[in-house]
This record gives sequence, C-alpha cells and structure tokens, in this order.
Amino acid sequence: MKPEPSPAGRALEAAQAALAAEHAAAYGYGVIGARSGGTRAAQARESYGVHLARRDALARTVRELGGAPRPAEAAYALPFEVRTPADAERLAAEIEDRVAGAYSDLVRAAEGPLRREAADALNAAAVRAARWRGVGVAFPGLTERADEAQRAQHS
Repeated sequence: MKPEPSPAGRALEAAQAALAAEHAAAYGYGVIGARSGGTRAAQARESYGVHLARRDALARTVRELGGAPRPAEAAYALPFEVRTPADAERLAAEIEDRVAGAYSDLVRAAEGPLRREAADALNAAAVRAARWRGVGVAFPGLTERADEAQRAQHS
C-alpha cells in the first residue's frame, strides 16, 4: 500500500497536475486560434497568454515546493477533431473545464497564498469556459471530477 503523501507532497502533486493542464491548454489554444476568426480569435489569443502566464507561475511554484516542473509534451491528443469555429469554441470550453478541475484539486491540496491563487485561477477558468460555452456551471471543476469518477467505474 502506497503511503499517504504529506500535505506539502499533495500540494506539489496538485501543482504538477495544474502545470500539466496549463501545458495542454496552451497547446489547445494554438489549435483554437487557427480555427477561429474575429473576436473569437482575439479571445483565443488572450486566453493563450493567460495560460502561458499561469504555466510560468506554476513552474515557479513547483520549484518553490521542492519539485522539478514537468515539461510540456511535444503534442497533446485532442478530445475530438477540430475543423470548424464551432468545434474550436467547444474545445476551448472543454479545456477550461479541465483546467478548472486541476485548480479545484490544487485548492483542496494547498494552503495560504497558493490556495488563494488556485481559487483565483479556478474562477478565471470557469468564467472563460462560460464565455466560450455561453453558459456557466454551478460548481466549476467538480463536474469534471464526477465525470472522471463515473468513467473510471465503468472501465
């Protein structure tokens, strides 16, 4: 049986997972930007910049917690093919949902200023998801966790 990680270890694991989500988000927004036009393309560029800044901040956080930041993958598998602007909008909302889920884990694992930063990032991801989707969700980050748990039970 694997021992339960310490609170600092849980925060580091959650920060690494949030960092991975930010790497994937930056990659996804490259695809979204290529398939979007007008105001949506500008929104994609802005979101891309936000995710790069959060990625860099999380890399610093991981180092501060005593870890080595995991690098980005060369490429990421997208959950579906993105051919149209509507597909790009759907992908952006899904990316933001996944980022919100990662930050909800970090909120649970962290304390103090890191917890506040994670809560701010969770809130911002939920707002971006709602903008892309056109509607919000009641508890951002939790829906994705429930969906993952349900898929794991059926696997």
